[in-house]
Amino acid sequence: MPIAVDIDVMLARRKMSVGELADRVGITPANLAVLKNGRAKAVRFATLAALCEVLECQPGDLLRWEAEDAAPEEGAGL
Repeated sequence: MPIAVDIDVMLARRKMSVGELADRVGITPANLAVLKNGRAKAVRFATLAALCEVLECQPGDLLRWEAEDAAPEEGAGL
């Protein structure tokens, strides 16, 4: 997936555990782990806002776009 999640970086900077962040944001540790490990298909803006408030950061500190390896163009090399 081209969107990378850097929650673990912010947790380390804030010296905060996943459990503490989940409690303060109001989501389950399991759901936070899904988001943190990049397995989430979506995130609610309310959840993103709560994460930013608790971690005192901007959305761009938590999410970033990474280009995927480009697939070869159709017909290339022929």
